[in-house]
Amino acid sequence: MEVHHVTEDAETFTCNAFLVVGDRTTLVDAGAWDGVVDEIHSHTDDVDDVVMTHQHGDHVAQLEAVAETFDPDVYAYADHPTRTQAIDDGDTVPIGDEEFDVVYTPGHADDHVSFVSETTLFSGDVVVHDDGAFDYGSFGRTDMAGQSRERLIESVEDLLDRLPDGVEHMYAGHGGVFHGDVRDVVETALERAEKREPKYPDE
Repeated sequence: MEVHHVTEDAETFTCNAFLVVGDRTTLVDAGAWDGVVDEIHSHTDDVDDVVMTHQHGDHVAQLEAVAETFDPDVYAYADHPTRTQAIDDGDTVPIGDEEFDVVYTPGHADDHVSFVSETTLFSGDVVVHDDGAFDYGSFGRTDMAGQSRERLIESVEDLLDRLPDGVEHMYAGHGGVFHGDVRDVVETALERAEKREPKYPDE
């Protein structure tokens, strides 16, 4: 699967946005960087679909600009002015050349979903690899209004239950891309979340 990190060069705060080129060229999250449309254009002239993990500002700020430029189908759990396809737990969505299961994974955000195929996990902010707080297996923050560490823990457990053996690629909303034993990273994130310690103790 051909995946491009299209917000990698951003100098402003944004999520990771990934352009997956294939049978259905798909953008996973839109990010908050105003250069994202130009960066997408450097790889392709067409985006068939946008799939959203959740609608925090750093993930959706550029969604309308992307939608206006490429006129894609927009898949999201919660309502949004650009959404054309509602998705729910257990649905499937095409991303690139593969079919991905939708796994409802709230806790960091009420509308959070992750996307899982036989090879790849797009985890949004529920689980990340290295985000500055931890360098191998971290999880989305849960210390702000409307967030829940307990619900996030349940979501990570659900994700593990739905994660096929052999998934080797994880693309998260923050931190680095991970290639290797994704299940081990997710299990490590779960162990850390279960300790209930503040993720950012100085804040």
